[in-house]
Amino acid sequence: MPPRRQLQIWRFAASGALALMLVSAGCVSKLAESRVRSALIDAGLSQSNASCMAQRMTDRLTIGQLKRLEVLQTPKRSLADYVFAVRRLNDGELLSVTASAAALCATGFAPEKR
Repeated sequence: MPPRRQLQIWRFAASGALALMLVSAGCVSKLAESRVRSALIDAGLSQSNASCMAQRMTDRLTIGQLKRLEVLQTPKRSLADYVFAVRRLNDGELLSVTASAAALCATGFAPEKR
């Protein structure tokens, strides 16, 4: 097979693999968002705040950080109480992202809340 044809086949295969990775990354992101939303609801937040915050948090935190949030389950709590609970996890980035998501979602400034 001529080298030019091999290069065309390689490019086609690489673009297909890239497309598959992008699609599966989107699926993983939606799955992570769903799990985070459920964890936030289990932690006592309202459905609307949990949905808004989950989208912002999955875009900004690692899977490991998101998993740490699963331990914060309780009946009903306010956003402020939730942020204080996250603070006890001793992760500055996790606290920063959670606090900003809570503030933006509570005030309605987050595009996800509109």
